[in-house]
Amino acid sequence: MAIYSGGCHCGAIRLRFETELDPTQIEIRACQCSFCTRHGSRAAADPSGRLNISAKDGAKLQAYRFGLRTADYLLCRECGAYVAAIAGAGDDARAIVIVNALDDREQFSREPIPVRYDAETREQRLARRRSVWMPVELTGSV
Repeated sequence: MAIYSGGCHCGAIRLRFETELDPTQIEIRACQCSFCTRHGSRAAADPSGRLNISAKDGAKLQAYRFGLRTADYLLCRECGAYVAAIAGAGDDARAIVIVNALDDREQFSREPIPVRYDAETREQRLARRRSVWMPVELTGSV
């Protein structure tokens, strides 16, 4: 299993993305919602992989919810970097990693696929995330 590390700009939040896929095989999505376009988001997930998000100081981790309020978009309160999104809780939590927040982001070289999820119902959105997002462990609090 390959491990890709990363985090926010100031180092308050750290990421550890584990996957058996080569970075060139991983689909990169560019959500077209106003939040993601403003952040230049390029998101990735491997349903068979795993993401670990850790914050030494949980107060630096900001969760933001909008739209259907089905996920927490994680940002650093110190530097403002958008690093990941989490849907669900506990053992059912699933996540995407923001490729721009990875140290080796240039290895994830696939052209981002523009996606729009506006037509999804709440149930459809949650089902999609359960099937294509990856398991996540969060150390620190939101």
